[in-house]
Amino acid sequence: MRVRQRTFGDFVKAFLAFVALAVLLVGVPAALAMTAGWPFPETFEPMEWLKQDISVSTFLGILTFVVWLAWAQFTACVLVEMKAALSGVGVPGRVPGAGPSQLLARQLVAALLLVGATAASFTPSLAQLGQTFDDTQRPTVAAAQQTPGLFAQQQEQAAGAAAAVAEQASHSEAAPAAAEKQGDTKFYRIQPPEGRHHDSLWEIAERHLGDGRRYKEIFELNKDRVQPDGSRLSEASLIRPGWIMEMPGDARGGDLVEMPDDAPEVSPEVREQISDYARTGDGASGGGDHAQGSDQAQGGDQAQGSGGDTAQVGLPEQRPAPGTGHADLKRPAPEQAATPAQDSSSFGLPEALLTAPLLAAGLLGALGHRRRQALWQSAFAGIGGRRGMEPPTPTGDALDVQDALLVGADPEGVRLLDRSLRGLAASLAAESHPLPTVYAAWLSNGDLHLQLAQPSGKPPSPWQLGQDQTFWMLARADAESYEDVDTAAPYPGLVSLGTMDDSRLLLNLESVPGIVSLSGREEDRAAVFASVAAELATNGWSDRMTITLVGFGEDLTALAPSRLRHLDGIEALIETMEAETRQRRGALGAAGHDSVLTGRTGPAQHTRWAPHLVLLAAEPSPEDAMTLAELAADASRLGIGYLVGTGSGDLPGAAWEMEITGEGRLLAPLLGLELDAQLLPAAHRRAVVELFTDADPDRSPDGPGTAPPFLVDISEQGRPAVYARLVGPYEIIGLETPDGERSALLHEALALLLLHREGVHPRVLSSALWPRGVTDDVRQALLDRLRDWLGTDPDGTPRLRTDDNGRLTLAKSVVSDLDVLRSLYHEATQGKGVDSRAVRGRLLTDALVLVRGPLLADRPEGRYRWLTHEIVDAQLPLLVADTGLALAEFHMEKDRAEKAIEALNAALRTAPADERLWNELLRATHALDDPARLTALASDLVARSGARGLPPRTEALLDDLLPTWRDAVAAAG
Repeated sequence: MRVRQRTFGDFVKAFLAFVALAVLLVGVPAALAMTAGWPFPETFEPMEWLKQDISVSTFLGILTFVVWLAWAQFTACVLVEMKAALSGVGVPGRVPGAGPSQLLARQLVAALLLVGATAASFTPSLAQLGQTFDDTQRPTVAAAQQTPGLFAQQQEQAAGAAAAVAEQASHSEAAPAAAEKQGDTKFYRIQPPEGRHHDSLWEIAERHLGDGRRYKEIFELNKDRVQPDGSRLSEASLIRPGWIMEMPGDARGGDLVEMPDDAPEVSPEVREQISDYARTGDGASGGGDHAQGSDQAQGGDQAQGSGGDTAQVGLPEQRPAPGTGHADLKRPAPEQAATPAQDSSSFGLPEALLTAPLLAAGLLGALGHRRRQALWQSAFAGIGGRRGMEPPTPTGDALDVQDALLVGADPEGVRLLDRSLRGLAASLAAESHPLPTVYAAWLSNGDLHLQLAQPSGKPPSPWQLGQDQTFWMLARADAESYEDVDTAAPYPGLVSLGTMDDSRLLLNLESVPGIVSLSGREEDRAAVFASVAAELATNGWSDRMTITLVGFGEDLTALAPSRLRHLDGIEALIETMEAETRQRRGALGAAGHDSVLTGRTGPAQHTRWAPHLVLLAAEPSPEDAMTLAELAADASRLGIGYLVGTGSGDLPGAAWEMEITGEGRLLAPLLGLELDAQLLPAAHRRAVVELFTDADPDRSPDGPGTAPPFLVDISEQGRPAVYARLVGPYEIIGLETPDGERSALLHEALALLLLHREGVHPRVLSSALWPRGVTDDVRQALLDRLRDWLGTDPDGTPRLRTDDNGRLTLAKSVVSDLDVLRSLYHEATQGKGVDSRAVRGRLLTDALVLVRGPLLADRPEGRYRWLTHEIVDAQLPLLVADTGLALAEFHMEKDRAEKAIEALNAALRTAPADERLWNELLRATHALDDPARLTALASDLVARSGARGLPPRTEALLDDLLPTWRDAVAAAG
């Protein structure tokens, strides 16, 4: 990471700041003392003062005293800011009534100390993740090397840079000799996966070099060299079975190949591949330079000696996620462990969403909720005849974005993050400890690190202290032990900004002591703002919040109308925030809390402590910027956060300054951060919004929209070649059961394809089956086995096909009972059954006979987790209920109440919570003219309703059918 060096402009700013401080702190009192004298009178006689005449000298005396007070207040502000800057601990204290004065003092002190020898951070570092607590006791040079921070001390940086350069130089000189001494070049062949285990460079380094952190040495030795399959190693986490890795000279282990020509346990083909590979590296010419390892990889051409214009600050070593491990709280970027050369374009899927697992999980969950809501509303309100049918199938960019969400989402990571934070809040509340202020969270290889604003003592178990007392850490294994707890979300303002190495940063916007500014090109800033807004609106670790968008994102309000609101301009924003700031200050004072954290998870758990996050993409004018700075000075205590865009990068009152580059890098030099930014570009944003607007329950469908996406020939001539029974226990007719352990995997893949007749992206299929990631060869092997299992139609056409867009589709000869059920209902209500009563009754009866229980009733535990992303669990009960209601209506037309009751009871076995079925069952039972039976049914309904009571419409219907039902039910007990 590069840290900007002091420039001539910095020295000029520091000099001017020194002059200004000298004038204000020394010159002003000296001038007052010489011209107006000491501000206090020689005697204290208040009564005599009141009797004196009011004259010009009286006014001058009062004015002089006010000026002395202003000087004293400014001096106090300077002292407070100097103490906070030099100590580097906590947020500067607030001097009462000194908003503008303290802001001016802060800027002058920062300008002065930025080039000073003792420039310490105003807030803790966001980039020192990885140190142990003991590391903080090391000498200054070691600390400078390991801990890049906010306003890191320049002398320590210089010492650390010099030490790093010296170490790299000595390493460079010693490496060739070490290589010659330790023997010939060694090679390792990447092993194929075993079960869910995949080889990784970390594990290889751990086995053969004794330290997994030396994986970077292996990476540098083999970077960009052509592998036997024609592809190249470009990222340390992207390796594939069969690849060959040249190893450092000190590598040890039985599965290393040192002399391929004389290694009988290695096949001739592999020996030839290793020999060819050896000729492509620098090691073939006896260089041996690669053993310089990660130091040179990180230093590179930065190690130019003391004359360079930049200082290299080494990040703490981070363990990379193994091929089977979990990035964030679960896994690395989906399937990044193996992307084939021909898949470099990610099959056309948006990379921005593939590498944003928390954002994708939030969007996917919110989209599923929106679609279920639309289904239920259309079912109970009868909108547009779409009852029980599929939502509109997305196309084009919207379809690609939906597939990217399915592949990239990490709902398990979101669940663990939410449980971990709520569990921490519950533990602290049980111990009567307040919540600490958290600036950021790091998700690193399954572990969660919280960075605190200041030391807060020992965390509750199973949390542990991290690299120092401002870090609390929770291991993933401990996070899995947390259960759901009934407590408010403690840090709902956390939002992903990007990744650094193998760690993902979530910044807590509501805790930042001031404004967070974002500079860069307008389109790049818009992508960051859109990502932040979308994740805040849909994340799973927040209860509720208000997100105000200004200058962008009016279309994004469709994602979460209850959270997102759009304002037209900065004037409206300032008016709104001034009123809310006053209201929150008053509410905090009345409740006796010093900040929103002490009231959010305490006994009261006030709902008004939900955060309000302001995302202002339009650059404010200087006057508006000053007003926002004043509002933001106390915002972190009130639960209000500000993210403001600026083209110049210079924003008054900005506590943290960040810049987004055209290459997608998020830079914050003073924070010691350089991230791969999480973005939501304009095209992807429009596609996401399209998905949500199409699923809007209040939006009428375009066109008829009543036919299922796949209709089956239900005549005798339409008998399928392969028939799968999904409604109830899973059975397949027409295929032999696959042998071995892969049978369950093939059955699951076929079920996913049957539920998506429109086609399934290959990456969506593999992500559903292997949510922790899979290599491309394993995925291809599965598809080959699936094609072989399904076979071909009589004309030789394979039953598993690939369409023009690369998506997998099934032939029409492969059918499920759900397809037949949909087709029968459609034909009965919109086809031949409309004109023929006899045909309608037969079709509806046949449809209801297909229903044997819930979808995939006997699915094994741990599989079919992708069903949580689907809405078929809501569609099937509605479809069955519609079928039962239509058949009951068919029988009631001929006064066959018993037949109608039989049909309704059959539907209730699959849709027991559908109020429409119970209401029709009450009407059909009433038609039997049997009050005792109707009373018994009413008692059953009351018992099923429990403490919630009967739904209002059902209660009103019982009042009409059986006015005495309450007394009868009470008498029945």
